[in-house]
Amino acid sequence: MSRPMRVLYYNWVDYLDDEKRGGGVTVYQRNLIAEADRRGDVETVFLSSGISYDLRGGAPRWERMRHGTDQDRARRYEIVNSGTLSPSHHSYGDPAQVAHAATEAVFHEFLEATGPYDVVHFNNLEGLPASVLGLKARWPDTRVVLSLHNYYPFCPQVNFWHQERETCGDYDEGRKCVHCLTHRRDTRLVRLANGLSYRLKRLGVRPGSRAFDVLFSGALRIGVRAARGVAGVKALGRRSRTRRAAPGQLTRISAPDGAPFAARRAEMVSLINRNCDAVLCVSDAVRKLAVAHGVTPEIARTSYIGSREAGAFARTEPRPFPRRDDGTLRLAYLGYMRRDKGFYFLLKALEEMPAEMAGRLRLEVAARRGDRETMDRLSDLAPHLAELTYADGYSHDDLDRLLAEVDVGLIPVLWHDNLPQVAIEMHARHIPLLCADMGGAQELGNCPEMVFKAGDVAAFHDRIAALLDGRVDMQAYWQGAMQPVDMSTHFEALLGCYDADAEAASARAAQ
Repeated sequence: MSRPMRVLYYNWVDYLDDEKRGGGVTVYQRNLIAEADRRGDVETVFLSSGISYDLRGGAPRWERMRHGTDQDRARRYEIVNSGTLSPSHHSYGDPAQVAHAATEAVFHEFLEATGPYDVVHFNNLEGLPASVLGLKARWPDTRVVLSLHNYYPFCPQVNFWHQERETCGDYDEGRKCVHCLTHRRDTRLVRLANGLSYRLKRLGVRPGSRAFDVLFSGALRIGVRAARGVAGVKALGRRSRTRRAAPGQLTRISAPDGAPFAARRAEMVSLINRNCDAVLCVSDAVRKLAVAHGVTPEIARTSYIGSREAGAFARTEPRPFPRRDDGTLRLAYLGYMRRDKGFYFLLKALEEMPAEMAGRLRLEVAARRGDRETMDRLSDLAPHLAELTYADGYSHDDLDRLLAEVDVGLIPVLWHDNLPQVAIEMHARHIPLLCADMGGAQELGNCPEMVFKAGDVAAFHDRIAALLDGRVDMQAYWQGAMQPVDMSTHFEALLGCYDADAEAASARAAQ
């Protein structure tokens, strides 16, 4: 009997993280491992990095997960004291995102001790130096697979979202990256916070508990004051040695130095092209961007992620459209009250909508509460619309109830959103999607009549008018729509990618 295929999965945060960090990628990673367990012919190991640190510092090391839930403890590992902080904005612009010898050496020690692996599948590179992709130099028979759930190799902010206000289409040879982040965290304080958290978790005090909140916040305040005191003394010394220019004296201001960011992008792409057997892009939109930024087309392939939501597609069917006799349409916005997700664009578009049109819309919003100004803007829309309902966030178990009466789902994103989980959740329940022309959500319906130019209020109004007037053929929409991919189908496709012989045979057959 042949041995099971051994796969190492990597993401910057544990897939059973108590703090539920990592968003949809964490859910996806958890589902992948559950599917492998269900099959029984694939053995999985998981590694994370860039979060856990010793309070007194120290060299990078790897260890079996020593905190959190006991579930799957035998296969969960992490690198402590990584030279690359995660997520990306905590180590923004740090050369360690590309190369850090000590962390790479520990990664190799981990592979040596826990391997061999048939496949190392990176669901992210945050938390590790990208140089770890060169593992084939020591393990030439190991397949190296990278999934692009965001744009980290090309953008240290990960989302091509400049200064939290607009999509970045041209990084100006790295110069725009210099001033991209609106909030830069002191890496010493990030490490301190991570060190406190790691220590408390090691003691069995778990995040979310009252004890953790009290101990963490109290100890952090003391640590921050101490760190800032030391930093202040050093800054005072620097100021005392710095001579300020006299008033009225002209001094030359240099242009931002984008060279390090340009070099980062070039080296990341080079490492990917030299070492990855496959780069899995979660939508066609992501693949096009990856290739446009230099990823070799032969290794870049579209791989729609599997979702447990796919099961809803079989138990639901297209709904009557419109479903009400009063001429109104119920729209739904799910997710986050964030600018990049298009929430503030949606508010603006509805505020500026002609009264006759707005009066025929029923809007349902399910998103965590925003600040007071945002909530006031939302409530001010109520007299403008036929109906406005709101839920302060939601869980998976709420979806069927929340979406039961919805006619159209809204995906008004302003960035290249890879493939939003909320789009899959609605699409799987046969809710047609009205999408901005950025990112992968529009590929689910594959209907140009349900797509508008991102950020264009007039274009959004035009599509709403078409829906209200019955000018969108919903029967044709569903005939051209994509069937959601379930986890079993997705995993089978992954196995074909993981198996070098099977992939080679498939390539020969396609010729």
